[in-house]
Amino acid sequence: MVDHGPRVGDRVALTFDADMTDGMLNNLRTGRVKSYANLRILDRLEREQVPATFFLTGKWVQRYPDLTRRIAGNPRFELANHTYGHLAFTGDCYDLPRVAAGGMTEDVARTFRVIEPYGGRQTRYFRFPGLCHDEAALDALAPLGVTVVDGDVVSGDPFATAWKPIVRAVLEHVRPGSVVIMHVTEANAAMTDEALPYILAGLRERGLVPAPLSEVLAAA
Repeated sequence: MVDHGPRVGDRVALTFDADMTDGMLNNLRTGRVKSYANLRILDRLEREQVPATFFLTGKWVQRYPDLTRRIAGNPRFELANHTYGHLAFTGDCYDLPRVAAGGMTEDVARTFRVIEPYGGRQTRYFRFPGLCHDEAALDALAPLGVTVVDGDVVSGDPFATAWKPIVRAVLEHVRPGSVVIMHVTEANAAMTDEALPYILAGLRERGLVPAPLSEVLAAA
């Protein structure tokens, strides 16, 4: 389990969670929500050739297969695991429904199986929904050989109503080796794409360079 890479050099990891719950799928079906996939984020990362790592839920992949192929097809992007349906692995985790204790291992294994056919730069990195985990959850995932990645810079972008606090939260805490947590789930993180150019500019001003998570964690 890691929060960040070595505090050396100039590399930082920009990570984007792609959440998807049954409730979110229902919002899409009923038209209450238009999209949980922020294409403006992908457009900017691709246009500026910025590396990033995407923590994908299996249900997001199944809802957005073309976007998953787009992410997998970019050699600067890495794919990681964020559970199948964004269920909590502990109690009292942001009111998320809880996965059964006996189903934790299979939930994560299933997500790897969903992601695998897309190819690209797949990893064994895993992030718990809400960063909520305990010893029982960690023990359940041990057979899968995953590296649990929390992150040391929490952007606070879910449900943010303005972009400036997101930028401030990132730039005030980012350091060499940092793992920045953001979201690509448009309706639930509507200001992330507006914050991103300012975050990228702020990193440049600080002499910090985005890199794939695997490179940041391996830095020496």
